[in-house]
Amino acid sequence: MHDLPGHVKLLAFLAFMVIVVCTPITRWPTFVGYFLIIVLVLTLSKLPALTLAKRATIEFPFLIFAILMPFTAGGDEFEIGPLELSREGSIAGLNLITKATLGVACSMILAASTTSHSLLAGFVRIKTPSLFVQIAAFMIRYLNVINDQMTRMKVARESRGFVATGPRSWPIFTSTLGALFIRSYERGERVHLAMLSRGYSGALSSLATERVSRKHWIYGALFPLFALISFLLGMVLFS
Repeated sequence: MHDLPGHVKLLAFLAFMVIVVCTPITRWPTFVGYFLIIVLVLTLSKLPALTLAKRATIEFPFLIFAILMPFTAGGDEFEIGPLELSREGSIAGLNLITKATLGVACSMILAASTTSHSLLAGFVRIKTPSLFVQIAAFMIRYLNVINDQMTRMKVARESRGFVATGPRSWPIFTSTLGALFIRSYERGERVHLAMLSRGYSGALSSLATERVSRKHWIYGALFPLFALISFLLGMVLFS
């Protein structure tokens, strides 16, 4: 999993999610198969479960929205104890939770098993617009630079006796963010001029394409292939 080229994993996960999105939520055995595939990939990739669980918290806003859908959507209603729930809203909420969870799991596996350089090289290989790749590359490269700048500004505040004391300290934080934006913008201008002086012409030559063999394509194709098999089995069961 970790040795597969970036573009192979990108295409494999994209094909998997296309199959997932095209599956009606009423075919629940098919989604059981999809989750088993995800668990298998997680097991084979040996990724830390605790780290992935922390990153999965990004899905919480979608979960809250999906939980509210049975109470807010119209249409036919059914009762569960004292609660009256919308049938259409419940189906839509379950659809959102299931497919969003699968999508988040795929993105976490992809991010945790792929280096940033391999991922960017993969985007180049699948003909992603050059501007998008450049923006992503610069963002990854200079996140640490901006983080270091924030750390120095924090040390400077504390060395002058600043202590956060609730809402009264918010104006200080807002002014700090403004100063950070200006400094980051100025540094970006200097970096851009330095790149132009070294012959930069709009393409990142450092993103060399990775070597890919037939074995890589076979391993990458197994992921969406198992999903397709699960999809076809679900069709047979519900036919």
